[in-house]
Amino acid sequence: MSVRPRPTAPPRTPMPPPETAVSPRVSALERDLAEGREDVLARFWAEVAGRGTPLVERVAADDDHHVVTFLWRDPGTRTREVLLLANCVTDRSVLPLSRLLRVPGTDVWHRSYRLPGTWRGSYQFVALEEPFSAATGDEDGNDASAGHRMWRMLGLMAEPDPLNPRRLPARWGAPPKSVAELPAAPPQPWLSPRPDVPRGSVTSHVVHSGHLGEDRRVWTYLPHGHDHGSDYPVLVLLDGDMWGDALPVASTLDNLVAEGLLPPLVALMPDAVDNPTRWRDLGCHEPFLGFLRDELLPWASHRWRVTDDPARTVIAGQSLGGLTALFAGLRAPERFGNLLSQSGSFWWSPEGGPSDWLARRFAAAPRLPLRIHLEAGTREWILTPATRHLRNVLRDRGYEVEYAEHDGGHDYACWRGSLATGLVALAGGWV
Repeated sequence: MSVRPRPTAPPRTPMPPPETAVSPRVSALERDLAEGREDVLARFWAEVAGRGTPLVERVAADDDHHVVTFLWRDPGTRTREVLLLANCVTDRSVLPLSRLLRVPGTDVWHRSYRLPGTWRGSYQFVALEEPFSAATGDEDGNDASAGHRMWRMLGLMAEPDPLNPRRLPARWGAPPKSVAELPAAPPQPWLSPRPDVPRGSVTSHVVHSGHLGEDRRVWTYLPHGHDHGSDYPVLVLLDGDMWGDALPVASTLDNLVAEGLLPPLVALMPDAVDNPTRWRDLGCHEPFLGFLRDELLPWASHRWRVTDDPARTVIAGQSLGGLTALFAGLRAPERFGNLLSQSGSFWWSPEGGPSDWLARRFAAAPRLPLRIHLEAGTREWILTPATRHLRNVLRDRGYEVEYAEHDGGHDYACWRGSLATGLVALAGGWV
């Protein structure tokens, strides 16, 4: 299998520094310790166990923000430093603001930020026996820099918050993450199975691709009561190893169908395989598009009578998958008429191409019969401007574009809830 070289990201813009804060509860702990009160630490950790982590406290005279305190309890090791890796809140470009502070003489490590009440995100900790001191990248933000490699290494060393039971699974050997959400974060009501909702079925298959020259695993979702006599709408959901396995989307689809917000549909979820293969396939790769259009959809239609109407076909993806969803509509509008992109990697271009390569392609092409839903996180300081630019280009060309932003980052913790919003918006035009 040939794998194209990973494209070079655009010059890296440093992340805007997060707004740090002082936790009233940690300040009270420090005062109690200074006054020599007994059982202070035991009471503090008992309170934390009851409230859960991170600690969320009100900001005086500000109903829209909270002080969010991430806590690490030292297990008695030789920990010299603890880093917080919080999605699009911390970053290697603001490393000093990622370091937790230790309450002297205690097992309490902490770092507080002032965040809007609508925020949701995932995070991890890295506990180190030696202080971390690595380059944060060259002055051009080159992703091949030592700083980038070191930051990736930290990601492999990271671990979820042991005090927070809410977890987000990962893949390819990466550690799971913890999930935090503030009181005004948008609800995610469709995620969990409901006892009164009939369940569809998810199965795994192997589909051979002549375009790719290899077999590809594919997860499929069939709605409850699937009838071989109907032509079902079809959803192609990229990164199927996440949605078919690690973060099963079946409950979301079951609930939306039961509520009448989606018609019964068939979902096809191809495996991303591994990171190099994913970079190849989801980087506007014509053979992968050929696999989806010429092989996967006909394979499914032969078995389950999925529609061949592009107006009732959705292709959806996140990050590079979001880029691929738009590319599929541009190159194969006769098959993909509904495009759903969450945090699409619209900085991508062929080697040497402009960073708004895809937007230029849409601007230069005739207007196509496409309906589009775009989403980005307000904290994605590189992707959000690129997504807004693409939205404006598409609207100027007369496309029907739904656009949404979530208060978060490049994060499955956000995507798994707002995927439903995008699907419902696109299905509103189906008959």
